[in-house]
Amino acid sequence: MSEKLLVRRAAVLGAGVMGAQIAAHLTNAGVDTVLFDLPAKEGEPNGVVNRAIASLGKLSPAPLASKSLAAAIRPANYELGLKRLKDCDLVIEAIAERMDWKQELYEKIAPFVADHAVLASNTSGLGINKLAEVLPEKLRSRFCGVHFFNPPRYMHLAELIPARTTDKAVLQGLETFLTTTLGKGVVYARDTPNFIGNRIGVFSILATIHHTAETGLGFDEVDALTGPLAGRPKSATYRTSDVVGLDTMAHVIKTMADTLPDDPWHRYFKSPKWLAGLVEKGALGQKAGAGIFRKVGKDIMVLDLEKQDYRPADRKAADELVAILKTKDPVEKFAALRASSHPQAKFLWAVFRDLFHYSAYHLADIAETARDVDLAIRWGYGWSLGPFETWQAAGWKQVAQWIADDIVAGKAMSDAPLPDWVFDGRDGVHSAEGSYSPGKNARLPRSALPVYKRQRFPDPLLGESFAKGETVFENDGIRMWTDGDDIAVASFKTKMHTVSDNVLDGLQEAVARAERDFAGLVVWQPREPFSAGADLAGALGLLQAGKVDAFEAMVANFQATSQSIKYSLVPVVAAVRGLALGGGCEFQMHSARTVAHLESYIGLVEAGVGLLPAGGGLKELAVRASEAAGANGDVFAELKGVFETVAMAKVSASAVEAKELGLLRAGDQVVFNAHELLHVARGQARALADAGYRPPMPARRVRVVGDVGIATFRMLLENMLEGRFISEYDYEIATRIATVVSGGDVDRNAVVDEDWLLRLERQHFVELAQQEKTQARIAHMLKTGKPLRN
Repeated sequence: MSEKLLVRRAAVLGAGVMGAQIAAHLTNAGVDTVLFDLPAKEGEPNGVVNRAIASLGKLSPAPLASKSLAAAIRPANYELGLKRLKDCDLVIEAIAERMDWKQELYEKIAPFVADHAVLASNTSGLGINKLAEVLPEKLRSRFCGVHFFNPPRYMHLAELIPARTTDKAVLQGLETFLTTTLGKGVVYARDTPNFIGNRIGVFSILATIHHTAETGLGFDEVDALTGPLAGRPKSATYRTSDVVGLDTMAHVIKTMADTLPDDPWHRYFKSPKWLAGLVEKGALGQKAGAGIFRKVGKDIMVLDLEKQDYRPADRKAADELVAILKTKDPVEKFAALRASSHPQAKFLWAVFRDLFHYSAYHLADIAETARDVDLAIRWGYGWSLGPFETWQAAGWKQVAQWIADDIVAGKAMSDAPLPDWVFDGRDGVHSAEGSYSPGKNARLPRSALPVYKRQRFPDPLLGESFAKGETVFENDGIRMWTDGDDIAVASFKTKMHTVSDNVLDGLQEAVARAERDFAGLVVWQPREPFSAGADLAGALGLLQAGKVDAFEAMVANFQATSQSIKYSLVPVVAAVRGLALGGGCEFQMHSARTVAHLESYIGLVEAGVGLLPAGGGLKELAVRASEAAGANGDVFAELKGVFETVAMAKVSASAVEAKELGLLRAGDQVVFNAHELLHVARGQARALADAGYRPPMPARRVRVVGDVGIATFRMLLENMLEGRFISEYDYEIATRIATVVSGGDVDRNAVVDEDWLLRLERQHFVELAQQEKTQARIAHMLKTGKPLRN
C-alpha cells in the first residue's frame, strides 16, 4: 500500500506566471494555498505576490475556475513568511530556471519545511539530482521534480522526476494527489535535460525548423501541414511558438545546446538567425503583438524570409498533400508520403523520419517505456498520437527500413544508428500486454497503483482496448450498458452527442429499464462533449417542410424525456464534461445529481439560434426560484440572475462557474480528472440508491412572479435595446423567455404547476421556430457554427 499524501495546505514558491497559475489551480481544487515571492522593495511587503494574484483574473485562458477564488490564495514573502511553511504538506518551487537561485532558495527554506512535507521543483529541465545536493539528508527522500505544462489548469500532463534519493512511497503519494485532486496525467521521466515532453517536443520543432529551411516552404505553409491534417492542434508549429513566446523558445533551445553536448543531433540545437533576430527586435510572438505571425486589422500576416518582411498568410497544403493526409489507412498514407516528389510531402516525411529516429535513439535514456513518451507528447503537446504510436500505425518494419535507408544515404539529420531493438522482428512497441521498455527488454503493463482503478477507460494507446461493458439496450440514438453490477450507463451515439428523436426515445427506454432492472442510471459519454444540444438540422427540416405538428410533437417528447429523468424511481446521474448546451444542459438539470468535470462548458444557448429552452429548462428555473424563495421570499430576486444567463445565452467557463450561474446545483460534484468522471458518477448513483432514493414530489405549487415580473424584465431589456446591446429580435426572444420563467400573464405570486410551465415553454418555442428570423439563425449556425445577430 503506497503512503497517502494528505494535502491540507500547500505552498508555491515563486509568483511568476507559472507559479501563480499553479497556485491558482491548487486553489481551484480546494487546496488552501500560500503563494511566496521576494518582499517588495517598497510599500506592502507582499506587494509582488498581491500583484501576481490580481493579474490572474486578467489572463486568458483563465487560470482560476472562478474569479472569486483569487481571494483564497494567501500571499507571503521569503523574509517575513517562512514560518508559514511549517504547516504546509506540499511545497512546490517554481522560480526562474537557474540552478544557483533554486539551490540558494532551498538552503533558505529547508529549516522551515515540515518533517512529513513533500518538496517538489517545477523545473522544465534542470537536473533534479543536482538540485537535491544542497538539501539536508532528511529532506532528500521527500524531494523530486514535478513539471506542470503551461497553462497548468488546462494541460493534462505532469511529469514526475524522481531523484536518486526520492522515496518510492512519496512519489506514489504525489502521483495519486496529482491524478485525482489536480486531474493530471502523470508520466515518470528520467533525470535528463528537458525530461520527456520538451526533449521530444522541442526536437520535433527543431526538425521542423531545419526542414522548413531545407525545402524553402513558408511558415504558414508548414503550419497548414503540421496542424489538424497531421493530427496535431490548430496552432501547429510556428503559431504555437508565437503563443509560447519566441524568447522562451530560444531559451529552451539554448538549454538543450548547453546541457546535451553529446547528443548526436547537437549541431541542430541552435536558434536560426531569423529567430534570434525577432527576439532581438522584441517581436516575441503573441504577447508582443508580433512574431512569426502578426495581425494587421483582420488580416493575418506571416514573416517571409526572402522578402525580410511580412506578407499575407495565405499558403495552404497542396491538394495532393491533403488527399494523402486524409488517407484513412496510416500504412498507405506513409507509403504515399515517402513516394511523393512534392516538396511538401518530402518535408513531412523528413520531419516524421527524424522524429522517429530521435525518439527511438533516446528512449532508453529518457523514459522507462515507450508509453511514457507517447502520453507525454499527447498530453503535453496535444497530438492525437505520440511518435511511437504514429510509427507503429504506419507499419513498424517498413518505416524502420526506410529510416535506416535514409541514414545510410545521408538524408537523415544524424547518422546515429537506430537501436538494435527496433529490428528484433517486432511490429511495434505497444500491445494489450503493455509497452516496450528497452531497459527491461520487455513490455511493461500500466501502473497498478490503486488510483488508476478509478479510471474505467484510461486514455488508450494504440493496441490497447478496454472492455466496453455488456449492452442492455441499443437503438440508433443511445447504447445502454452495464459492467454486470446494478448501475447502468447510457451513452449517446450521435455526432457531438446531439439530441435526436432516437436519443429521446432511447433515454426514455433506458430510464424505464433502469427502474425495472437496476438501482441507478448514469448518463455518460466515452468522449467529449456531453451534448451539443438538440439536432438543429432535423428540427429545421421539419419546419421547412411545414410539419409544425411533427415539430411540436418532438418538443413535447423532449419535455417528456426530461421529466422521465427527473421523476425516475431510481437516481439518474449526469456525468458531464466539455460542452453541455441546450438540451444537454436541460438533461443534467433534471437529473438527481450532476457530476461535472472542471472543464465543463454549460449553457442554455437557444437564444443564439432564435429559440428559447423548451426541454423543461425554463420550467426548472421557475420551480427552483419558487423553492429557493420559500413561502414568503422574493421569487424575482431568485430569477433575475438566471434570466440574464439564459437571455444572453451565457456559457460557463468551468463547472465552478456553472454553479455561480445557477446551471449546476450547490450539491453537484466537480471532478478534476476526466478519466475518473464515470467512477465518481457511478459512486454518486450508488450512494443515492443505498440511501433509499425517491424522486422529488411533482411540483404542483410553483409560486411565480407573473405579469409584474414580465414588466420588470421588459424594463431591463428596453435599456439594453436602447444601448444597442441587443437587437430588436433579441428583445422579442428575451421577452418570451421572461414570459415563461415568470409563469405567463398571471397575477404576481400566483401558484401554477409544472404542466402549465411546460405548456408555456412549448407554445413560445413553436411560435418562435416558425419565424423567418429564427430559421435564418438556425441555418446560419448549421452553416458557419457561429450565431447570427439579425
